[in-house]
Amino acid sequence: MKISGNTILITGGASGIGLELAQQLLAKGNKIIITGRDQAKLKKAKENFPKIITIRTDVSKTQDIQAMYAQVVKEFPELNILINNAGIMKNINLQNSDDSLEAITEEIEINLNGPIRMTKIFLEHLKTKSEAAIVNVSSGLAFVPLPISPVYCATKAGLHSFTQSLRVQLKNTNVKVFELAPPATETELLAGTMKREDRKGISVMSVQEMVGVAMRGLETNKFEICPGQSKQLRFMSRLAPNFILKQLSKPVEKMHSMRT
Repeated sequence: MKISGNTILITGGASGIGLELAQQLLAKGNKIIITGRDQAKLKKAKENFPKIITIRTDVSKTQDIQAMYAQVVKEFPELNILINNAGIMKNINLQNSDDSLEAITEEIEINLNGPIRMTKIFLEHLKTKSEAAIVNVSSGLAFVPLPISPVYCATKAGLHSFTQSLRVQLKNTNVKVFELAPPATETELLAGTMKREDRKGISVMSVQEMVGVAMRGLETNKFEICPGQSKQLRFMSRLAPNFILKQLSKPVEKMHSMRT
């Protein structure tokens, strides 16, 4: 895929992996539009990278997606790449009776329903371009669950499956379908969900290095990009699924011990 001269929309682009994708793609000569729920983060991203275009949008809300679509295709009709990156991750104890039904499914609305809806609404527009792409950002945890974050892992497994089906359905079009499955990456999301003592045996990639691998994968049409330990997780999920699940289950023991 050509990684310069494009107009690219990145959801969840105001921080973490999304912002690093925006930065590296901007440096390649692309026009970058980022979205996010946090206006303060969008403002800061704009201050740091004045050429980036920002649109405040919550991908868990269909009305926000519809409004954003109308704005983007009107103001940036040359848009030809969609990167579905927005996501949240929670540690959830399913035995905790205090969690509301809405709170326990928030990750589904953002991490899974968001990309599916974004893909659906933008697809016809992308099909009009001579060269176009959809990039879904899943996770190494799409291949094997981290039981302390059960809903997050379910959404990423679902996004992995959806992306595979989408790629097959679009094989007769000029829209390429990529999946980026990041490993543990040094971002706010990781810092907020996994304490350093729980990272034993986990190799954490810098966000700059991880996105660099992603850029090379996109450029060489590697449709399933698994940087760092994501490749190992995918392999181990097939070779020794029970072993790798047991290794990733250790934080649950601490969760149980802290339960009152």
